[in-house]
Amino acid sequence: MTAFNKDSFSLKGKVALVTGGASGLGLNYSIALSMYGADVFIVSRSQKGWDDAQKAVEANGQKVGFLQKDITEEGAAAEVIQEVLTEFGHLDILVNNAGMQIRNDVLDFKDADWQKVINLNLNALYYLSHEAAKVMAKQKRGKIINIGSMQSYRAGKFIFPYTASKHAVLGLTKAYADALAPYNVQVNGIAPGYIKTDMTKPLQDDPVRGPEIKGHIPSGEWGVPEELMGPAVFLASQASDYVTGVMLPVDGGYLLR
Repeated sequence: MTAFNKDSFSLKGKVALVTGGASGLGLNYSIALSMYGADVFIVSRSQKGWDDAQKAVEANGQKVGFLQKDITEEGAAAEVIQEVLTEFGHLDILVNNAGMQIRNDVLDFKDADWQKVINLNLNALYYLSHEAAKVMAKQKRGKIINIGSMQSYRAGKFIFPYTASKHAVLGLTKAYADALAPYNVQVNGIAPGYIKTDMTKPLQDDPVRGPEIKGHIPSGEWGVPEELMGPAVFLASQASDYVTGVMLPVDGGYLLR
């Protein structure tokens, strides 16, 4: 046990790998971790947002590395982890953020869309966790943070593979937490609620669903991306060393109703 002090949330000397960490909510995780002292390695399918991410991380006084890679490709996980080790020498934090969602009616849902979502949201997350676990177990420390969803708990009648994948991420978080605890590796997750982003803007603006969702949230408001930054830092730091196997909803109380 480490005594709690002002440095308990510090990430100085740590290296964080964030999938999809240059845009959307992933960028907020990259910024938050670098703000508390972590160097950040970002892997994404395209170079979208790389300039902004680099400026933000370097403004916090930290180094940043990038790899353009489709993490659903066979062998991608081992390649990504090796790139991190080559550039930074070690890996302390993995944030499995990359994900996608495809909507369709139940009777029209395409097999190809099922495979696409499951491959990114679940399979890629598993393989990256598996490769990262090998490194973290050997060094006897590490943090894996999986990004879940409200659909880790609820139904999504138009987003079947997304719902299935996010339920599975919750289960995998628990299983890995149990298996890696003897190695001093903590595995937790964040389940964002309804957050104001470009991706959710059509839902916010929907004349029916927008007010419906807002009315379901006890706090009465949609969340903003910055509200996910504190939980990410907590779960990445030694302040959470006795927390493992938890999926933390950051939802303004949405799941209470």
